[in-house]
Amino acid sequence: MALILNIDTSTDVCSVAIARDGYVIALRENDEGFNHSVLLGVYVDELLKENNLTSDDLDAVAVSMGPGSYTGLRIGVSLAKGICFGAGKPLIAVSTLEALANAVARRKGEAAYYCPMIDARRMEVYTAIYDREGEMIQDIRAEVIEEGSFADLLVDRKILFFGNGSDKVKNVLKNPNAVFISGVTTSAGNMVVLAERKFAEKKFEDVAYFEPFYLKDFVATVPKRKVL
Repeated sequence: MALILNIDTSTDVCSVAIARDGYVIALRENDEGFNHSVLLGVYVDELLKENNLTSDDLDAVAVSMGPGSYTGLRIGVSLAKGICFGAGKPLIAVSTLEALANAVARRKGEAAYYCPMIDARRMEVYTAIYDREGEMIQDIRAEVIEEGSFADLLVDRKILFFGNGSDKVKNVLKNPNAVFISGVTTSAGNMVVLAERKFAEKKFEDVAYFEPFYLKDFVATVPKRKVL
């Protein structure tokens, strides 16, 4: 039973939640774009002050570990590690995809497979497949979605697809067992149950050496119009 600060900056959503004993007691998030470097520290400070807390009151800090946005993940992990260093608190890492799948499975409760998708440019997504109990059926991967993707699993099992990468592929996967759920976004609130579980099991990260799970190497892009 713990008081945990949860941070998720893995996508364009900047999200912070405080949870007590596995239940959200405060949540603040913004989905208007990649402005995490401006908002994240402010959200953490505001939520702690509004709940008459300091970092010393926390039992742990949980951060979404990826996969997802390279820059977003670095911002979230850097702040989480800073709080842990300063207050002497343990660090918990939660899989972004597992948190999404767990949140939808708890809400839906169907005996189906759950396939979270995070946008990874063009027709590629970061994805994995879980069952209703949270067991991983297909490992985390970066996958280019084609008409035949997941065909072996879709033969006799419904798969629920969701996340910010699912909208762009729903016109490609035409199998009747492929069901798409719109409006499912990453959120620190999705992390709470998994973070509480890891705290109880003392599954902590090395604060000094922990790095996000990027899945792919960072590729810098050059703007089409360069200002000289």
